[in-house]
Amino acid sequence: MPKARMLRHLTISKLRLFGVSVIVLWLVRLGLWLLPFRSVRFLLSRVKSRHVASPPWAIPARIARAVEVASHLVPRSTCLTKALAGHVLLKRVGHEGVLHIGVARDEAGKFEAHAWLECQGKVIIGGGPRWFVPLPPIGMDG
Repeated sequence: MPKARMLRHLTISKLRLFGVSVIVLWLVRLGLWLLPFRSVRFLLSRVKSRHVASPPWAIPARIARAVEVASHLVPRSTCLTKALAGHVLLKRVGHEGVLHIGVARDEAGKFEAHAWLECQGKVIIGGGPRWFVPLPPIGMDG
């Protein structure tokens, strides 16, 4: 099914989530291109959570899915980009997410890193640590 036809079958709330996911991913991606990680983390820590009733789409798994689908529209949407965007979207609707970064060396000795996002004790973005050694969780409180 062509992409345009797929979008026609989405509800208004799912389209809104998709659109917001694209915007947040672009903002995070641009931030990571232009600023040091510490500055991006500080700016994202300023996002306020809502204290109103969560919209019906505000389920962590739906947010993760929207970020994954929207990431195809943002160049170089790395695991870090998606995890940060997911963290912002979760926080915005009142869910706590935990951002993790792990490190490893591949067979050739090359350094690798991977980011993932957990919510309610489950990995929702990034597929989990695999063989990466997790660093301490990254606080997003500035």
